[in-house]
Amino acid sequence: MGGTPEDEEGRIVKRLLFLCTGNSCRSQMAEGWMRQRWGQEFEVFSAGILAKGIDPRAARVMQESGVDLSQHSSKTLASLGDEPFDYVVTVCGHADESCPTLPARTAKLHMPFDDPPKLTEGMGDDDALPIYRRVRDEIEASVASLPERLSSL
Repeated sequence: MGGTPEDEEGRIVKRLLFLCTGNSCRSQMAEGWMRQRWGQEFEVFSAGILAKGIDPRAARVMQESGVDLSQHSSKTLASLGDEPFDYVVTVCGHADESCPTLPARTAKLHMPFDDPPKLTEGMGDDDALPIYRRVRDEIEASVASLPERLSSL
């Protein structure tokens, strides 16, 4: 993709990537919140070191909050090719440690969250969904102030 995208009024739209291990839960939630809240100012992507598919519980708790992940797909960083990003936000330690070397113009922020699938392994929905909701809400709160945090990088 050539050049920096602009909106209808000619304003520069920043390109942001949320990076996680499997691009199934936390990075998908962050992408959904970011698109909903800041979609006019940012072109938002998410990817993982691996592509594990969209976590159904993540999609369910996001839908409860009015964010639809049904059109999202799980992607690897490699599948995005040489897409240029203004910002990369890692949402887990593994992605932060495994993040490839980024171009000098790309600012990186680490914003870690608990891993709901790992915390809820073997649990039924009644026990697991409150954990997913807690992480969903933590991600929403972080995304609300993210542009301000990114502007200081």
